[in-house]
Amino acid sequence: MANKQTEISKDLPNKKLNVVREFEAPVADVWKAWTDADMLDQWWAPRPWKAETKSMDFSDGGTWIYSMNGPQGERSWCRVDFNNITAGKSFGAAVSFCDEDGNKDASFPEMNWVATFSAIGDDTKVEVEITFPTTADLEKIVGMGFSQGFTMAHGNLDELLAK
Repeated sequence: MANKQTEISKDLPNKKLNVVREFEAPVADVWKAWTDADMLDQWWAPRPWKAETKSMDFSDGGTWIYSMNGPQGERSWCRVDFNNITAGKSFGAAVSFCDEDGNKDASFPEMNWVATFSAIGDDTKVEVEITFPTTADLEKIVGMGFSQGFTMAHGNLDELLAK
């Protein structure tokens, strides 16, 4: 059985967050859930929030623009610029907050993600390394509830993969 705990650790000297999580599903299914807009919209946001994709091109140089929609009508926009995609294995992304047209919001730090997918028997281990420009930027994102929100979203993904 997979370790269903999302483990998030800070590497302050290197301005990184490291996230590790195993899912009870084959790599192909987990990869699709992380790279397909329809599937992402079903799990990416922590409840009661919902993710809603405006546009997505999952390719090197492609972009995903989505909003996180809150229960009181709140809407927060994000932009993900994909790079270094190795199908079924890993991808990189520059992640930033933005407006609904994808224009980056300079008041929030850009985060550089590298997500790696590996088989652990019949299950999948996902490792995400998130690098920040400064330690203060890392702490700002953590202070906004990143750890709790991403952990909750992983629970949503467990439910989606079990269907």
